[in-house]
Amino acid sequence: MNKNEKFVITINRELGSGGRTIGRILAEKLGVPFYDKALIKTLEEKYNLSTEEIERKKARSRHWWSDFERVVGLGYGMSVNVDPSRVETVTTSQLFQAEKEILEGIAQDKSCVIAGRLAFFVLKSHPNHLSVLIQSSMESRIARVMRKKNISQEEASKLIDKVDKMREKYVKNFSNTSRYDTRNYDLVIRTDGKTEEEVANHILNFIGER
Repeated sequence: MNKNEKFVITINRELGSGGRTIGRILAEKLGVPFYDKALIKTLEEKYNLSTEEIERKKARSRHWWSDFERVVGLGYGMSVNVDPSRVETVTTSQLFQAEKEILEGIAQDKSCVIAGRLAFFVLKSHPNHLSVLIQSSMESRIARVMRKKNISQEEASKLIDKVDKMREKYVKNFSNTSRYDTRNYDLVIRTDGKTEEEVANHILNFIGER
């Protein structure tokens, strides 16, 4: 990946690994916008970004995402916190297509960092794309989720299991691959014993060495 040209970095991550925070820090260090799955879902619902509506926007302007972003006033580092346990487990192909169009619009318009389950797949053909997987041990993931959500060890374990299965099902349904297949990524990082800042710096160093 050449950071001197328009680029996209996709962060796929396990719940409790710190991947979303790492993506946000990385975007701040690179001076580019950060988008996550929750923000994209919110945009779909609030602004009726259905497949049909996106097609109408694209017909009016090649840079429809840039025009839309100016209108709604999205800023750098904007994201939305959503409890993953409350995300719908079934996503229709129409909703996936709308999300795909949004991701492609974002990546076409500007350099950015995107944290989300299928950005790594949707944008795999982008000419300047770095795909990163953030993982952590189950012990570390449980401890982080307990701390972040103020829940018991048993509750954290059940939540992680539920979200892991939900995300893997979603990826397999729409990409015919597994989110755990390391061939989908340029860089795989285990975060145990590292701060989010250290991991973000590691990714920056990796980019600089390429």
